[in-house]
Amino acid sequence: MAPQQNFDLHCHSRVSDGMLSPQDLVARAHANGVDVLALTDHDEIAGLADAAAAAADLGIGFVPGVEISVTWANETVHIVGLQVDPTNPVLDAGLRATRSGRERRGREMADQLAAVGIPGAFEGALSHAGNPDLIGRTHFARYIVEQGVCQDVREVFQRFLIDGKPGYAPMRWASLADAVSWIRGAGGMAVIAHPGRYDYTPVQFHALFEEFLGLGGVGIEVITGSHTPDQYREYAQVATSYGFLASRGSDFHGPTESRVDLGSLPPLPDTLKPVWHDWA
Repeated sequence: MAPQQNFDLHCHSRVSDGMLSPQDLVARAHANGVDVLALTDHDEIAGLADAAAAAADLGIGFVPGVEISVTWANETVHIVGLQVDPTNPVLDAGLRATRSGRERRGREMADQLAAVGIPGAFEGALSHAGNPDLIGRTHFARYIVEQGVCQDVREVFQRFLIDGKPGYAPMRWASLADAVSWIRGAGGMAVIAHPGRYDYTPVQFHALFEEFLGLGGVGIEVITGSHTPDQYREYAQVATSYGFLASRGSDFHGPTESRVDLGSLPPLPDTLKPVWHDWA
C-alpha cells in the first residue's frame, strides 16, 4: 500500500494571527515534507493568492481555505472551509462583516488590561498584527509576553484572555448557518475545527453535530494540533458515528507558539474517510 500523503489542512499566516508570511509558511511546510497544504486564516482570504503562488513554485499541492468564527450556544466555534473560491463575492462580504467588530472588542480588551496595570495594549497588539482588521487575542498575548508580564502566550490566555478574566471581551461572530452557507456557496467543504476544544455537554455536542450536518457540513478535524492523542481516538469515533469525513491539520501559528509543527501530526486512522478522498 502506498504511504498516505502528508496533508496539513489548517494553519495561519500573518494575514490573521500567524507569525509567518504566506510565502514563508508554504516554504516551511515544503521543508517539513507536506504534500498538500491549506491556508486557513481567521475570517480572511487575502493571503491565499500569495500562498498558492508559492506552493506552485515549490511543487506542493495547495488548498484555498478559511477559518470562520461562529457563535453557537454562547461559545465560539471555528468552521474551516476547504477548497473555497477566493473570488466568491458572498464569501468575501460575509468575512468582511465578521471582521468588522474586532477593533471595538480590541479597545474594550485594552481598557480592561490597563485597569490591571498593563497599559498600551491596543497599540502593542496592533504592532503584532500583520492585518489591523484582524486584531485579536493572540496579538494581545504576544504584546503581554513582550512586556515580561507572562512567560508565554498560553500563560497570558489563562491569566487574562479567557472568559471571567481581566482582558476578556465577548464577540458576536457569524451564525453557524451563515458560515456553512458562505463556504458551500463558494464551492467549498465545511469542517468543524478542533471539536475537542469546545466546552459543551454531550447533549450540546450532539445538537451541534446534527445541526451542522443538516446545514450541509461534511467533516470534523480528528488529527489536529489542538487535540491530545486521547482526543484523536475520541473524535475518530465521533466521525464514524455521525458519518463525518475526517480532516487533519496542525493549526500552526508560528515556530514558538504551536504545539506541533506543520506536517508533523500522525496520519488519520485508515478506518476513516478523509476529506480529500475524492480530490484530484
